[in-house]
Amino acid sequence: MPAKDYRVDAPCWVDLTSSDPRTVVPFYNGLFGWEADVSKEAEYGGYTTFLKNDEPVAGLGGQMPGTTIANVWNTYIASADAEASVAKSVEAGAQVLCPAMQVGDQGTMALVVDAGGAVTGIWQADQHRGYGLWGEHGTPVWHEQFTHHYGAALEFYESVFGWTYGVLGDTDEFRYSQGFVAGGMVAGIMDADRYLQADVPSHWRLYFGVDDTDAAVEKVTALGGTVVDAAKDSPFGRIAGIADPLGARFQIASIVQS
Repeated sequence: MPAKDYRVDAPCWVDLTSSDPRTVVPFYNGLFGWEADVSKEAEYGGYTTFLKNDEPVAGLGGQMPGTTIANVWNTYIASADAEASVAKSVEAGAQVLCPAMQVGDQGTMALVVDAGGAVTGIWQADQHRGYGLWGEHGTPVWHEQFTHHYGAALEFYESVFGWTYGVLGDTDEFRYSQGFVAGGMVAGIMDADRYLQADVPSHWRLYFGVDDTDAAVEKVTALGGTVVDAAKDSPFGRIAGIADPLGARFQIASIVQS
């Protein structure tokens, strides 16, 4: 599998905000065959980079002081200028959780709550350009937003990141658009208002690829995780919903060979 291309305005990185990072490292290492590279506390606060074949595929950090956000996977969108993207986000109706801040020589990050209510990361790359592998076992394979405010979410990503859309479904039962950047499909946005409970905010749903979904499900339970949605076949592979030992949700999907 070739290295993942870095494309501005497309998702480029994922990380887990965990209430107890050390507890979940063995789970992810065991499930995906990752290696955990833990930074020095003085450098990046003990941030962990998960590696596959020596390439970064995901990150792990502790809960930010003063926040209640924990045990959730985050999606970051690449930006040529993080400060400008934050300013555009505010103009488009976002709230700023974390203003643009430099992370050593790695890059510049920010966190916003988009106009539809989902937390979204922004990443301006320097030495760290995001996940280096894509579309294989133990790597991200898809980013999908479940939103209470479908129209607002579509307008936000079009305004801030220049996304265009292809409509996959437009009925009350299934309303879904696929976002495109420079002709390439980069993410999905689903009208999930009728499916999400009122107290569950809009959010990004992350999919990791696996060679065998059913075998991965067995590993999940053996490693202390939970199967939230049983494995089922779809046009996009066999998919299951998972929670890690501390409750962080994500999806696993079998790799569909083209």
